[in-house]
Amino acid sequence: MTLAVCTMVLGTTSGAGKSWLTTALCRHYARQGLKVAPFKAQNMSNNARVVAGGEIGSAQYFQALAARAVPEVRMNPLLLKPERDTHSQVVLLGEVSAELTGMDWRSRSAKVWPVIAESLDALRAENDVLVIEGAGSPAEINLSSSDIVNMRVARHADARCLLVTDIDRGGAFAHLYGTWALLPEADRALLRGFVLNKFRGNAALLSPGPEQLQALTGVPTVATLPMWWRHGLPEEDGVFDDRSQATGVVTRTVAIVAYPRISNLDEFQHLKNMPGVRLVWARSPAALAGVDTIILPGSKHTSGDLAWLRQQGLDAAICQHAAQGGAVLGICGGLQMLGEALIDTHGIDGNAPGLGLLPLVTQFELTKTVQHKQAVFAAGMAGPWAALAGVAVAGYEIHHGQTQQHAAMARAGDVARAVLPDGLGWQNAAGNVLGLYLHGLLEDPAVLHALFGATVPTLDTVFDGLADFAEAHFSPGFLASLVQRS
Repeated sequence: MTLAVCTMVLGTTSGAGKSWLTTALCRHYARQGLKVAPFKAQNMSNNARVVAGGEIGSAQYFQALAARAVPEVRMNPLLLKPERDTHSQVVLLGEVSAELTGMDWRSRSAKVWPVIAESLDALRAENDVLVIEGAGSPAEINLSSSDIVNMRVARHADARCLLVTDIDRGGAFAHLYGTWALLPEADRALLRGFVLNKFRGNAALLSPGPEQLQALTGVPTVATLPMWWRHGLPEEDGVFDDRSQATGVVTRTVAIVAYPRISNLDEFQHLKNMPGVRLVWARSPAALAGVDTIILPGSKHTSGDLAWLRQQGLDAAICQHAAQGGAVLGICGGLQMLGEALIDTHGIDGNAPGLGLLPLVTQFELTKTVQHKQAVFAAGMAGPWAALAGVAVAGYEIHHGQTQQHAAMARAGDVARAVLPDGLGWQNAAGNVLGLYLHGLLEDPAVLHALFGATVPTLDTVFDGLADFAEAHFSPGFLASLVQRS
């Protein structure tokens, strides 16, 4: 049986550019007529997407689409979703594992490696090329004994590895050399090329750095990638860059509340470059002054992020904005915050009073809802969300909470209007506060057109742009040689 050739994108640090480069290579090799799949053994991210069998990291979801493959749980067998600084929910092959969640990470690594290896081997047997993404740095020597995502994967797959660094941070040559120097000799032999990412200026000024680095390590620098802000691929980690890059005259300001355990923020990528829209990441009441719309995004720890809101004084600012008729949108955890109370009898998230902007109560259940969903917004929607009336939308749900009308408030006549079926969405009587369990609203072309009158690039256009960019800046013939069979 012929196994897939494996190439692997490693980074000197988190944020070096591994995810987007992996995505670009997936599309590049798919355009060569090869059967391609992505793989990342372990991802730590609160950005996840629904696939058959459960959920995987968003980066691997998009990489699969770039590879023209169907996203599946084997492409990201282990997903860690941080809930606190020292605790993460563990998702194995798409499903939450209470056993693994309760383990220390070293014990967990030994337990999950056979599953990771089996997933990797199965994908290798079914494809021509596997494009593997590492995590963090492969030279974290304090973690090497329990490594399940970097060089252990590379060795298992006999991967041809690239090492990418963010030159915009400074110290790029030191990062590359230091990473190489800390790797065992056998692992160094797997490195096929260094990649300088996010370079500004004249690449000729880099000389003789790449030449000296190759003399020291034997590894050539195979690409210098210019700084590129607008590639269009949703970000995997963190809050974008805090700067809106909208084109044209700003006619609307949208603030996304950036609490510590924000999740699924990648669904707001289109707002970053939406014509006429200024995007603000709000961490203080001052950031909400004068905005048109406030979005409370998903949260991996709703009660904890609610407590943070109150500590910052953001709760009062949000409620004042709503009282003045300002538009408010809560998605998933954000919806839960908009209600009257969070009730947790299973120790999943925590109990907390809500913001009281919708007469709803959320109870956290042991079973996690993970599914795709299609729905149509109700006719006659009011207020700033009226343009959504009758609009069909497709998205996904990922949540432990189950939300319903507050019984006592309903008896008193304070009722939230259901605007999507099956408990997916509610609107207040005034129409300016909207809460949804449906992720993906602001990725849906019909919704974006209804709310902003705008069209957005298709994902295929984004993926092709990434591949074009990579092809233009790698050494001629290198990408073909990287997957050439011996």
